[in-house]
Amino acid sequence: MPSLRIKRYLITGLLTFLPLWVTVLVFKFVLGLLADIGGPLVTGLVGVISLVAPHAADTLSQRWTIFILALLLTLGGLYLVGWLAHHIIGQRLLETFDRLFQRIPLVQTIYGGTKKLMAVLQHKPGGTQRVVLVDFPRPGIKAVGFVTRTLVEEGTGREIAAVYVPTTPNPTGGYLELVPMDELTPTDWTMDQAMAFIISGGAVSPDSLPAPHVRLP
Repeated sequence: MPSLRIKRYLITGLLTFLPLWVTVLVFKFVLGLLADIGGPLVTGLVGVISLVAPHAADTLSQRWTIFILALLLTLGGLYLVGWLAHHIIGQRLLETFDRLFQRIPLVQTIYGGTKKLMAVLQHKPGGTQRVVLVDFPRPGIKAVGFVTRTLVEEGTGREIAAVYVPTTPNPTGGYLELVPMDELTPTDWTMDQAMAFIISGGAVSPDSLPAPHVRLP
């Protein structure tokens, strides 16, 4: 029937379009964040150019032009920071900035905490798998989490894991859970596999899922 055929084509078109749409949204979000970093500097440069070459400034002041220039400027800045971080002079410069930030109370808390989180996620903790499954938001429902560190509970001596549970599709936001180690389900997933799973809403994932621990009554 024509109506069934139209409905089938619409559903097929939607399922074909959704992956592209999600990809565009994620890239738009990431690129927008990067462009926002360099945006003020590009806007200031365009203002300076307008004093010397008004016609060139009018061309550069277009919204899409500022976006592209800001994005390129930010990417260039990130490349420069990465290059400096791999050289002795750059490392000393970054250490100087670290010491400066550590003297500012509020900045020290935010900057220091974020830096430690990034460092922790890049290195696997001793004896603990980084990517785990945790009961969240209630028992019986599993969420992917990243173990950031382990602590010892006073009195009982139990090992407690600090688990960061990111949200989908934006993993920069999430929840911090304190979970006993014996209630975690370890996985053999890499960080890249876990991030792809989270950002894609589960569409991109390894072929197998670890079975949860069975607790005896």
